[in-house]
Amino acid sequence: MTETLAQNWFMTQRQLKAIVRQPAYLVMMLVQPAIWLFLFGNLFKKVVELGGFGTTTYLDYLVPGIVVMSALSSSMWAGMGTLEEIERGTLNRFLTTPVSRGALMNANVVQNGVSTALQSVIIVLFGKLGGADYPGGITGLLVLILASVLLGAIFGALSNAMGMLVRQRESIIGVNTFLMLPLTFLSTAFMAPAQMPGWMQAIADWNPVNWAMVAGRSAMADSPDWGLVLSRGGGLLVLTVVAVWLSTRTFRSYQKSV
Repeated sequence: MTETLAQNWFMTQRQLKAIVRQPAYLVMMLVQPAIWLFLFGNLFKKVVELGGFGTTTYLDYLVPGIVVMSALSSSMWAGMGTLEEIERGTLNRFLTTPVSRGALMNANVVQNGVSTALQSVIIVLFGKLGGADYPGGITGLLVLILASVLLGAIFGALSNAMGMLVRQRESIIGVNTFLMLPLTFLSTAFMAPAQMPGWMQAIADWNPVNWAMVAGRSAMADSPDWGLVLSRGGGLLVLTVVAVWLSTRTFRSYQKSV
């Protein structure tokens, strides 16, 4: 177990170093959430007057939505990194080493989790600077960050699996472009459930992106609904295990083909 953890950390460090060496990516990680908070916060700030948001300011409602949306948008591109490793031959060279195959496949998922947690903290701080209030305190914020990390792990692992299966950039781009907006808008990212059409509410109930938002908002409320937090968080955890297992299975199929 110790050796497996050491190998996973080594491969994750490799991924993190690659991110640190890309200043443009780090700048965007800081700037993009601020832009989203500013744009959506001002565009929809009066919708709270419709009721059903559970808060008097739209920014309070919006921050968890932006945290989860950021986790989704960044994790869905994990497969591009895997595909790049394949094209450069780096992945095949690692196959000649005794490093854990799980570490090879899921290092960028762990790296994405670290990046997601950092980005989530930045968004929360930006929201606080903008006047957002977090009645749930540190516990609520930690639940929100954990939910976003789990969501990122799900879509990061699935993106890796897709990269292994299709091995084409165009396919990954096409699938991500097709899914990103529906997954976001068929959730409570920007609108309270009470203000959504019935059919959209029904879909949102089964949308894991919405599960992360519901878990985060419930934990951050003045009187948290821990039953709701545990049910949605448990669903995310189960999906994470399934997605990582599927990702590992596709890696083994790739390994047999080389």
